[in-house]
Amino acid sequence: MKVQEQIRQGAYISEGFIKEYQQLISNTVLPYQYEVLNDKAENTEKSHVVQNFINAGKAVKGEDTGDGFYGMVFQDSDAAKWIEAAAYSLRNFPDPVLEKQADDLIDIIAAAQDSDGYLNTYFTIKDKDKRWTNLLEAHELYCSGHMMEAACAYCEATGKRKLLDVMLKNTEHIYKVFIEEKHGGFPGHPEVELALMKMYRLTGNEKCLSLAEYFINSRGCDTDFYKRELKARSWSVWGNDAENNEYQQSNVPLRKAENATGHSVRAVYLYTAMADLAAQTSDSELYDACKRLWDSITKRQMYITGGIGSTVHGEAFSTDYDLPPDTAYAETCASIGLMFFASRMLENELKGEYADVMEQAFYNTVLAGMQLDGKRFFYVNPLEVIPGISGKIQTHKHDLTQRPGWYACACCPPNVARLVSSFGKYAYGENADTAYCHLFAAGTVSFDNGIKLTCETKYPYAFTVKYTVQGNGSIAVRIPAWSRNYTLTVNGLSYTEPAVSGYVFIPVSGDSEIILTLDDTPRFMYASPMIPRLTGFACVCRGPLVYCFEGKDNDGDVLSLTLDTQGGITAVHDNELLGGTVRLEVQAVRTAVTDGLYTSQKPSQTSCTANAIPYYMWGNRGENQMRVWLPML
Repeated sequence: MKVQEQIRQGAYISEGFIKEYQQLISNTVLPYQYEVLNDKAENTEKSHVVQNFINAGKAVKGEDTGDGFYGMVFQDSDAAKWIEAAAYSLRNFPDPVLEKQADDLIDIIAAAQDSDGYLNTYFTIKDKDKRWTNLLEAHELYCSGHMMEAACAYCEATGKRKLLDVMLKNTEHIYKVFIEEKHGGFPGHPEVELALMKMYRLTGNEKCLSLAEYFINSRGCDTDFYKRELKARSWSVWGNDAENNEYQQSNVPLRKAENATGHSVRAVYLYTAMADLAAQTSDSELYDACKRLWDSITKRQMYITGGIGSTVHGEAFSTDYDLPPDTAYAETCASIGLMFFASRMLENELKGEYADVMEQAFYNTVLAGMQLDGKRFFYVNPLEVIPGISGKIQTHKHDLTQRPGWYACACCPPNVARLVSSFGKYAYGENADTAYCHLFAAGTVSFDNGIKLTCETKYPYAFTVKYTVQGNGSIAVRIPAWSRNYTLTVNGLSYTEPAVSGYVFIPVSGDSEIILTLDDTPRFMYASPMIPRLTGFACVCRGPLVYCFEGKDNDGDVLSLTLDTQGGITAVHDNELLGGTVRLEVQAVRTAVTDGLYTSQKPSQTSCTANAIPYYMWGNRGENQMRVWLPML
């Protein structure tokens, strides 16, 4: 059933926008996060991640565990995501210092593994007798999953197997508990399922595939499992509702699932694994469920920024068309998970909409999750911020006006690092005779099918993409749905074959040159009238970038602005603004502020120009108002 494989080890990004971000990860983000994990970074939340592993290693040896365990029950996963990001970075920019740091951390992790293969610092240090008794909350399988992903990435990047062997031993332990000993159940926080699929592809170990199938096939079949589990134990992590199966994505067998529900990150991690398994095993019923879930998210529950999970209550999906801009949750990790899901959907079926959403999530919510200097991060990504309300009053406390340096629950910062560093894996795919170009980034990739491709582009601010191709076969180039017009030339001649499902297929032989020119026209976007908070509002976009209006660029006040959608939008290249960007000048009117809360007199309006910057850049100049959506004339 597989249409194409991802480029598993990534493409080499040689210049341009993506390379600059990958260099930021390598030069700033990874060193900073390493300091955080080792509790050496100033003015950040205590992490204790590395010390937890050291203390667990002592516990395994029967020694005193020092200051014990500190942090969230899933604290181990921060180390795993850092190692995975480091692995991708090492492929992009070999660095002996970074590699030694990773090797040393892997040695510490390996020393924390129990003799039976179990690996989890929380339970090794604190509650060894409680292992596997709280699948609902305790994140044991979640932490294993992230460490499996790290092991695969590090082995592929460096050829070193130490962490992979640790996680194969851990897999053997999990297999024994759940398959041989028939423990029953499935993880409260899905993640291990997609990681097991990665382990299977890399190692060919059938137990990895069997476990992935077991957890996916079991989920939703026994709707009383978590309730029985709760009854059997006398302890809790944070009191999750064992009967809220919709929140746990366990209310129906997954092949019968119709709507995306519950915790948004858990959902898309789970759906990623479902799509991956469907492609691996040609399971059309499972893929049909994935398509329904995809439509539920992207057609009824997704922000224009590619953010998902609209409510702070449970970090979850709420209901169709409930997409309030000012109380949006839109966790950074959720958009990263949506990219994972989209990339696996592309392996089942080549549809441009999957790559469109992958691009939409990346250039907007994912990049917005990290400050431009790489040292501060958003967990939550609102589409409207008003100082004095946002981050202050009870209903808006989660929507911060500035990015913190770190979090007690620090899942998002290392998640951004690993995603940006592995961008090439999402940009390209291949099968026996075709190279697929899903996303646009300058660089070179050599495909296993013998095709070599070099891309030159200044995307996402310029819209000419030049491919120099060597080899025989076919190149499938995505035409984004947002590009109303485009031109394509092959070896200097116009190529007019129509796009099929969002892709143009171009036969190549020997040396070829393909030039794609996309539409650079800024555009107004309008929300469905089904979204109650956005009736009568519009926003502006250019290419894949959603724009926002900050007070810094609009006399300190965006609340009085109304867009003139009959007017024009001008793109202005501004090399001084935020290190260089393209801002949009939009015709608008400003409503005068009146005395009193209400008045019977119609307020006066004056014509003005509203200035917009890319959404991912907001919040980098201090606290100020921000809006993506503005009222329209």
